[in-house]
Amino acid sequence: MRLLVTRGQPNASETAFALRAHGHEPIVAPLFELEILSEVEADDGPWDAILLTSVNALWGAIALASSDRWRGVPVFAVGERTAQAAREQSFTNVTSAAGDVYDLANLVAARLTPPAHVLYLAGEERAGDLAGALRSKNFTVDTVQVYRIVAAQSLPPQAAAALTGEIDGVLHFSRRSAEAFLTAARNSGLLEAALRKPVHYCLSPRIAEPLRAAGAVDVRAAERPEAAALLALISPD
Repeated sequence: MRLLVTRGQPNASETAFALRAHGHEPIVAPLFELEILSEVEADDGPWDAILLTSVNALWGAIALASSDRWRGVPVFAVGERTAQAAREQSFTNVTSAAGDVYDLANLVAARLTPPAHVLYLAGEERAGDLAGALRSKNFTVDTVQVYRIVAAQSLPPQAAAALTGEIDGVLHFSRRSAEAFLTAARNSGLLEAALRKPVHYCLSPRIAEPLRAAGAVDVRAAERPEAAALLALISPD
């Protein structure tokens, strides 16, 4: 099948690789761009640990990563993918919480003693309140907003061409991306085609809600909010 992948990079490339492995033809057309807002200087601090809830946050730590002073400072990441990216940026003491921001807060509490001073490199939009969870445990938290994700207002050329040509499905990994897709399709004059032509494969029922509300003809949700479950929905055994 020809499947439209609108998530941002590098996630889009990873998804495209998995789709090709199952015999599909992915069309990568990210609807989101990363905007860097600030970078933490290596002379700032000191901090007892650096906290990352996204690979994107590493762009705010480039100066830290290039400094010998910071390479051995504990880095606590929300998941293994973010942890691995931190290691690739030369941080040597990296631990993954393998969960969400509250798992990350519990990991910090298990490894550090209050009132340890930690640096939280954050995005403009955040899932959960990591800083609040840690402050309730008597940690000192410096939150620095280092990036934001900006949604495209119209469809990228690849996506528009797919909707006016041959397309079998669109993948949706978040509610925000589903809403952004609808807005971009409407602004591009392709909303009717976007709702009528493709099957919309969603990571969860909640993500499917705005598509169903907009009148999409065929909307399907994965049984579990996991990439493997979404892939199984597209390519059942």
